[in-house]
Amino acid sequence: MRIKGKTVFFDNPPVITGHAGVVGKKEGEGPLAQDFDAIFEDTTMGQQSYELAESAMLHDAIIRALSSASKSPSEVDFVLSGDLLDQCMGSAFALKDLEIPSIGLFGACSTMALSLSIGSMLIDGGANCVVAGTSSHFCSSERQFRFPLEYGGQRPPSAQWTVTGAGSAVIEREGEGVKIAAVQIGTITDLGITDANNMGAAMAPAIAIIRL
Repeated sequence: MRIKGKTVFFDNPPVITGHAGVVGKKEGEGPLAQDFDAIFEDTTMGQQSYELAESAMLHDAIIRALSSASKSPSEVDFVLSGDLLDQCMGSAFALKDLEIPSIGLFGACSTMALSLSIGSMLIDGGANCVVAGTSSHFCSSERQFRFPLEYGGQRPPSAQWTVTGAGSAVIEREGEGVKIAAVQIGTITDLGITDANNMGAAMAPAIAIIRL
């Protein structure tokens, strides 16, 4: 592993040997529907709360990713995951029955990239198999950051729609799949965006910088 500036280069690039993405009904109606491994018509997943539904989706995505890589939970060295809820509880409940050493991450919309990045570093450092994952749920996120849906608050046109879904990837030292040649860790930057309903404005500068 070599570090140059903000970028980490891997001499032996880790490999994504399995992956899975599951979503809710609204996402399944969009143009990416055919790319998802499962689309759930019931976004409560049969659970008693939206938060538990989010955990159920993440658990499902992790199991599907492991199956895709022909791995069992006992073969995984670490799982790195996070979500948008306090203390990453969505991930905690999703992982509680898998008995895999877990590392909680909070990177908001960057959590999947962050888990893949750190997971790759762990593989480069000697781990054999790592699982990366993340989840979000529109209804749990609204309750967390704005107002519960039951409140009936009006959403301005600029308000984003947080995805209802979960994704997971299995990273290994060797195998068939996409290789991660390098990762770049960003910095915390305050650009003065104050509208909590317009997350697009906060994210757009990051995309512009990446393209540069």
